[in-house]
Amino acid sequence: MKEYVVVDPSSREQAAARLLEAYQTRVAIEPLIDTYPGMELADSYEIQLLQIRQRVAAGAVIKGHKVGLTAATVQRQLGVDQPDYGHLLDDMFHLEHSPIPAGRFLQPKIEPEIAFVLARPLKGPGVTVAEALAAVDFVLPALEIVDSRVRDWKISILDTIADNASSGAVVLGSRPTRIDDVDLRLTGCVLHQNAQVVATGAGGAVLGSPINSLVWLANTVGALGITLEPGHVVLPGSCTPMVPVAAGDAVTATFAGLGSVTARFAKEN
Repeated sequence: MKEYVVVDPSSREQAAARLLEAYQTRVAIEPLIDTYPGMELADSYEIQLLQIRQRVAAGAVIKGHKVGLTAATVQRQLGVDQPDYGHLLDDMFHLEHSPIPAGRFLQPKIEPEIAFVLARPLKGPGVTVAEALAAVDFVLPALEIVDSRVRDWKISILDTIADNASSGAVVLGSRPTRIDDVDLRLTGCVLHQNAQVVATGAGGAVLGSPINSLVWLANTVGALGITLEPGHVVLPGSCTPMVPVAAGDAVTATFAGLGSVTARFAKEN
């Protein structure tokens, strides 16, 4: 395989084009770090942004952001000491209980999250926990479908960042809860797949508290001139390990004090 070094705009554009093609063809690509051994963190985020700009130019709308790599075990696995982030676009959102075509994904997995919905803008750097809390309108139970355009999930942090933080889709619950009515750190979660318990966890698995993830995101993207907008959804990270899903599956996340959310995947024809 020919090797490229990602140090110039044309090479970044080439990497972005390969990932966009994987969305269209549903054919995964080899790890980017194998094809582009000169990649660095800045390259990966620029490759992500190149894809987002193209999708927005084609009509997509940014509806929020997601934070990944928030679990200490995953950070150790990838050899990193910080989270990453990706963009949530309007076509990623699916209604609860409505069948989701599993075929739109390459190798999907699912994870439960406590979603923030913002009432006021947040722009870092310098955002504090108090400011982040004040900006939240309410929280919702959520399921994130994560997916990778990289073959067999053989990802490094550089691969997943370039691949929009392995974003796939989002299902939001319909019961809003005021943030001061719940202790996000202690909020327990049980994940059922086809009526079987497959994982348990709590909000404290997300950087000690999901609000810490929101603060990290606001300050990280704020340094790049990006503001988290009112009405936007922020997924702070998973309360449990990821679980693979397939056509015909039904997955429900139940959060203490927050209610539940269910994602149903359409059966194969």
